[in-house]
Amino acid sequence: MRSLLRTAEHSNNRAETGDHILNPDLPPYARWEGPPREAAVLIGIVERSDGPSVVLTQRTGHLKSHAGQVAFPGGKIDATDNGPVEAALREADEEIGLAPKQVEPLGNLAPYLTGSGYRVIPVVGAIRDPIAFRPNPDEVDDVFEVPLSFLMNPANHQKLSREWQGKRRYFYAMPFGERYIWGVTAGIIRSFYETVYR
Repeated sequence: MRSLLRTAEHSNNRAETGDHILNPDLPPYARWEGPPREAAVLIGIVERSDGPSVVLTQRTGHLKSHAGQVAFPGGKIDATDNGPVEAALREADEEIGLAPKQVEPLGNLAPYLTGSGYRVIPVVGAIRDPIAFRPNPDEVDDVFEVPLSFLMNPANHQKLSREWQGKRRYFYAMPFGERYIWGVTAGIIRSFYETVYR
């Protein structure tokens, strides 16, 4: 896993990706005016006996945005954070009780631009055992893992569409059992696949 993921260390020079890639007529920040809001998420990878897996969360249903959706641990980069890595690790600690010392950062993916005005830096990190996740009930309903082999298989990357403001908009989705991974989270996973496997 480690040799494969080192590709992420060299991905910072890649062009920004985001919701607009599947929707060329959609501005990168379709529903936001002004400068983008900086954010970071952790693509945390755990080495398991049957292969590496990726840690994801199910957001609580009462949140103002993306309630109930599958997401990576992460959030806004605060002024007190020393960059995206520190922000991603802080948020993972706050959301799922993952101590920063248990994560070995491996690199960043290219920024992902969202229609809601965020410029998200995905931070790839190897999570060391033993792990005892403690979901913050204010933000996270559940913490679960998905095999990296499933997420990195393009056959599982569905390209779907919905009507939005009178136009058809496209997005990725990766259903996994009872979990429905889609939107920004699926887009970042697709970016990870394109960084490492292409």
